[in-house]
Amino acid sequence: MTTVTEAPPPLAPAPQKKPPRRRGRLTPYWLLLPGILWLLLFFALPMVYQASTSVQTGSLEEGYEVTWHFATYWDAVSEYWPQFLRSVLYAGTATALCLLLGYPLAYLIAFRAGRWRNLILILVIAPFFTSFLIRTLAWKTILADGGPVVGVLNSLHLLDVTSWLGITAGDRVLATPLAVVCGLTYNFLPFMILPLYTSLERIDGRLHEAAHDLYAKPFTTFRKVTFPLSMPGVVSGTLLTFIPASGDYVNADLLGSTDTRMVGNVIQGQFLRVLDYPTAAALSFILMAAILIIVTLYIRKSGTEDLV
Repeated sequence: MTTVTEAPPPLAPAPQKKPPRRRGRLTPYWLLLPGILWLLLFFALPMVYQASTSVQTGSLEEGYEVTWHFATYWDAVSEYWPQFLRSVLYAGTATALCLLLGYPLAYLIAFRAGRWRNLILILVIAPFFTSFLIRTLAWKTILADGGPVVGVLNSLHLLDVTSWLGITAGDRVLATPLAVVCGLTYNFLPFMILPLYTSLERIDGRLHEAAHDLYAKPFTTFRKVTFPLSMPGVVSGTLLTFIPASGDYVNADLLGSTDTRMVGNVIQGQFLRVLDYPTAAALSFILMAAILIIVTLYIRKSGTEDLV
């Protein structure tokens, strides 16, 4: 006897997926459109206008005309190069001080603060509750002649050393490079602490435990584990501090003197007092180019592009 096997019924065709609607694929671009328009309107267009202003000639009374006068850039550099160097020096010194002061505090908040973490973070950002101008004027009072800082430095005979180094003048701290650097350090210190804290807080605590299990000393653990893993925060904090500090003019204006003027003071004076708009625009672009070169070299040297 032979058995006849029935053929299995044909499989139903798999349902075809509908292609995603084109409108859904365009949604991310629509969401980016307001930000792009904002950048074009308030960043790109002013940059183009300032670029055209830097190559103009004329006066405010007669009017300015684009004559492609690129010699303005060379004249600006040759005349104001001391202010450029001073700006980089002051900003670099303030950035280094912010790193030295901010890293221990950020480490404390990330690993040792416990229930006091939120309170310390509030104290870090507390200076932002007042205006930049008021904070700087407060330092003018603190560093004034006869104030507590001058009295302590005099009692410790440190003003003799700082005067010999050229960062103070006799028994004065105000209207000296030290005062300007102190103001920059104080005003931009939160910009250093917050990225450092964010980077340190991300470190897995088990890595520290593993280092201790391998009999690593605390300093070795910090050098081999903590600091390398916190480099994104170090890079972010130094950039957020150095870039605005190099173009700042408020601290040098209120805490310094004519001998401590930074390039930001020169740009402000050219725009508002001298009314030499081409020179002011050229100085702005030179400062931007210098900062861009320094930042690019710094990021490549640091060996990390994973910024917080």
